[in-house]
Amino acid sequence: MNRYDPLVTRTTHAVLETKGATPSELRWAAFHRRAEELPAALKPYVEKVARNAYKVSDEDIEGLKRAGYSEDQIFEVTVSAALGAALQRLERGLIALHESKS
Repeated sequence: MNRYDPLVTRTTHAVLETKGATPSELRWAAFHRRAEELPAALKPYVEKVARNAYKVSDEDIEGLKRAGYSEDQIFEVTVSAALGAALQRLERGLIALHESKS
């Protein structure tokens, strides 16, 4: 067990399971990038956050606001997608390190 596992678990729970401006199911869908469970307006945004977060622009945020999302909802979806992408990259990196030691 990694010494950071409890922290990762607590952070993941806090982001995805606690009460928020968006339903937990939507945050989980953003976390896992399950496009079929995301509203149409969020699909490209979640993908952009997960793959190329540095490309997210004010126009992306304004587009989501025009689609009816509040700043709190956008924040929660953003954090969920970013956390999912980060943990996926961490897992892949740890696997690569483990395999290189074998």
